[in-house]
Amino acid sequence: MANIVTIVGRPNVGKSTLFNRIVEERKAIMASESGTTRDRHYGHGIWNGKNFTIIDTGGYVEHGDDIFEQNIRQQAQIAVDEATVVLLMVDCEVGVTALDAEIAQVLRRSTKPILLVANKADDANKGLMASEFYQLGLGAAIPIAAISGMGTGDLLDQVVTHFPEDQQVTTDLPKIAIIGKPNVGKSSLLNALLGEERSIVTPLAGTTRDAIDTVYNLFGKQLLLTDTAGIRKKAKLKTNIEFYSTLRSIKALEESDVCMIMIDAEKGLEGQDLSLLSLAHRYKKGIILLVNKWDLLTKDSQTSATYKKQLQKQLGLLSYIPILFISALNKQRIYQVLDKALEVHANRMQKLSTTALNKIMLPVIERYPPPAVQGKYIKIKYVTKLPTQTPVIAFFCNLPQYIQPTYKRYLENQLRKHFDLEGVPIQLVFRKK
Repeated sequence: MANIVTIVGRPNVGKSTLFNRIVEERKAIMASESGTTRDRHYGHGIWNGKNFTIIDTGGYVEHGDDIFEQNIRQQAQIAVDEATVVLLMVDCEVGVTALDAEIAQVLRRSTKPILLVANKADDANKGLMASEFYQLGLGAAIPIAAISGMGTGDLLDQVVTHFPEDQQVTTDLPKIAIIGKPNVGKSSLLNALLGEERSIVTPLAGTTRDAIDTVYNLFGKQLLLTDTAGIRKKAKLKTNIEFYSTLRSIKALEESDVCMIMIDAEKGLEGQDLSLLSLAHRYKKGIILLVNKWDLLTKDSQTSATYKKQLQKQLGLLSYIPILFISALNKQRIYQVLDKALEVHANRMQKLSTTALNKIMLPVIERYPPPAVQGKYIKIKYVTKLPTQTPVIAFFCNLPQYIQPTYKRYLENQLRKHFDLEGVPIQLVFRKK
């Protein structure tokens, strides 16, 4: 079940600071200037063993005339509609404002759980001031100081209590999601694969309104294909179509086994595509990158190799993801897509035996052992796959704390070289033995 936590509030109350603390990286831009966050930021969080996607919205301006303020307001409303839990952030230093009251009035109409978060409660006196927000009609405020982290643990304890119990889809079939920005050709690919108009296809971005699941038979093998949603009627502005599509893509991503992330060959790999790829990696999904509309490019014998090299450079540490060049319209290489999806799914679910891991990896480690740190020599003695659904490889050694990031990348590259792990995120852990 997809869990989405949305942070809303008026400008400059500290939403991006809280977002960065939860995702444990400086991803959202922070500044004292009101309205700094205009684009949406998506991140992955985990608390008490529960995964969730967190969204940092722009500052909510109820009656702003500026076009950016209108977009921010509308997108914040969409985020609330799609959220599992909504965090309304207010400022202890400023107290209750008219805009806080307006936002609270909007949120009270929602049936979603709303948690009132009083930020900048850096000391006991400011913490006591949080009680004045009770007048907003959303219950007692939770005092925190996002910049230092004070109270954020208590906040997350409350957040995860509102997550529904994990609901397993009643099928053992591999779940393959077709994900991408509006109008890249997701529905066209599904229709080409099925040989029927299963999804309505138009040149308008955002035609697909909800995620559509289809059981597909491929040479005796079955899988569940999901064409992700683009837009609902209530989000009419073009500026919001992509935002809503991304929310739906995130849900489909979380509930899938393999994500086929599709991009437009003419536009290339853009920021939002990289965000989705990064989220799929963090959630340990199988991943394939589909470059659609390949027929529209003027090509020579070097075009695909040059294009692929540029994509791998952009992908960086995600360059383990297979890349396929397709044309959904002309049915060019579309059946290779499902072959590759099933292959990646098999890679993700495979059992890596301890015997095979040690037979391959220990000689590799012996040829190039971990570099000594402060005169201390590191000896890796044993390798095994932990009993997890996705590949987590444990290396047992005498000084795990001294393993360097560059050596971890070396080990991952060697694992990928010797085992079938294409399209699969793998995690390496080092333990004392």
